Amino acid sequence: MRIAVDVMGGDHGCGVVIAGVKRALENNKSISAIYLVGNKDEIHAALPPRGFRDHRVRVVHATEVVEMDDKPVVALRKKKDSSIGRAAELVQEGKADALISLGNTGGIFAAATFKIGRIPGVDRGCISAVVPRQGNEFVLLDAGANIECKPIHLAQFAVMGNVYSREILKRKNPRVGILSIGTEDSKGNELTLEAFKLCKKLDLNFIGNIEGHDLFKDHVDVVVCDGFVGNIVLKTSESLAVAVFSMLKRELTQNTKRQIGGVLAKEAFRAIRRRMDPEVHGGAPLLGFKNLVFKAHGSARERAVASAIRVTAASIQNQINQTIASAIAAANKTLAAADVSVPANS
Repeated sequence: MRIAVDVMGGDHGCGVVIAGVKRALENNKSISAIYLVGNKDEIHAALPPRGFRDHRVRVVHATEVVEMDDKPVVALRKKKDSSIGRAAELVQEGKADALISLGNTGGIFAAATFKIGRIPGVDRGCISAVVPRQGNEFVLLDAGANIECKPIHLAQFAVMGNVYSREILKRKNPRVGILSIGTEDSKGNELTLEAFKLCKKLDLNFIGNIEGHDLFKDHVDVVVCDGFVGNIVLKTSESLAVAVFSMLKRELTQNTKRQIGGVLAKEAFRAIRRRMDPEVHGGAPLLGFKNLVFKAHGSARERAVASAIRVTAASIQNQINQTIASAIAAANKTLAAADVSVPANS
């Protein structure tokens, strides 16, 4: 397998990304090539200090970067030699099987849409975030790519999330739910009500509507919503976790008795922190595209980058895109038979 890595978009420079690539290659011999895409002078300067010599590494020069405050589509058009654009072209040309970037999320999504293209029958790609909770994780999609959605989009997100949960997170029969304001069939807005009807027709373990308080109770494995709601849920969950740990730390240092209790419970707190560690998954896959695309955290360090490559490699080995393509084709056929308008193959 061959993976193109945009090394220029992270918060901590290309050296950190390269260190993560080195760790990933050491742990995975099935990767046949890694393309480091970015400014060649910076890349070559970062390799020797890390003792990085691996015959599988290729350096692809790119002179420009899509910055975080750039408008994605405009930047891709104007910055024709951007690192994310060059990385996507490697996939488009068949030289790489997957793309990983720490950069501008909109830029990555635009590059995936216009250079790599969507799986036939998929109307919208989406961001699929894996969210930790007690017991296991759940998949949240869309997590921010599509602010406005149609019911068919949510139904397709459900299909893609079901495949990812089953094949990568190893849930035997993922429970799929639509995030709404009540569990009753009649609750929700026009989007969720119509998406509910579509999901009921599909070959899914569809449990219906779920509410916000169901997310962390192990009631559902795949949570479907539009990108506006999903991004709010994701960022609220992340900030709440940080706030809770900050409050615990402050309260446990208030007096000697609490400090002793904190020491006794140290291992429990460490276990929880490990369970909620975002570096375990390294970021989020973009589902619905012809090739694998993975958005790593902009703040990712070595371990998180290695995790992103590990998850991407596992997705390639599990043939996620091929399975999604088959599932989407079957779902579209089912919906078409029920007189539901579905996207034409692209």
